[in-house]
Amino acid sequence: MSTATTTGSIPARPRWIPSSLYRMTVEKYESLIASGFFGKRDDVHLINGYVVNRMAESPLHGAVGEAIRLAIEAILRAAWHIRSEKGLCIPSQISVPRPDIAVVRGTPRDYLARYPEPADTALVVEVSDSSVDDDRAMAEIHAAGGVPIYWLVNLIDGQVEVDSDPGPGGYRRHEVLAPGHVPRVVVDGVEIGGTAVADILP
Repeated sequence: MSTATTTGSIPARPRWIPSSLYRMTVEKYESLIASGFFGKRDDVHLINGYVVNRMAESPLHGAVGEAIRLAIEAILRAAWHIRSEKGLCIPSQISVPRPDIAVVRGTPRDYLARYPEPADTALVVEVSDSSVDDDRAMAEIHAAGGVPIYWLVNLIDGQVEVDSDPGPGGYRRHEVLAPGHVPRVVVDGVEIGGTAVADILP
């Protein structure tokens, strides 16, 4: 028996894009992932209820992210671990971003059936070499969700922007640290060390 199939191509420049986009819940997004709807090539995450493409990673971005991960792991307590580019569920903001680095409570096995949430999280780090404005906007989502501390490693301006004291309207404390300063790593309200800006930036 033969099967007839219909193929088509997506126009490079559609003449019209509908203004009403589909907004989904965290539960719907998770069900699509579980069903295999998104393939390995679909580098997406859920932001404010919308499925959004993630930026491609440059060699510089990847190298700086790894340097930060290693620096934090060297001082991290055993009861915490680092997740790199893995989902972090922020239910109140209908978002499941995949930050470059998230310091979360427990071990990887604690998250076999669920994503960590802000209550499980001590620190989120985003490295930015081409999406500074987007990553600053993401700070608002993390703050409204209750993530305690957010670092934006700004490779364009050569600085680390540290946000803390989250609230519904955003982070209430904002520091801009240049080389010569040391962002402190705070876990469960206790400072466990830091990593110099000069060691983070290329």
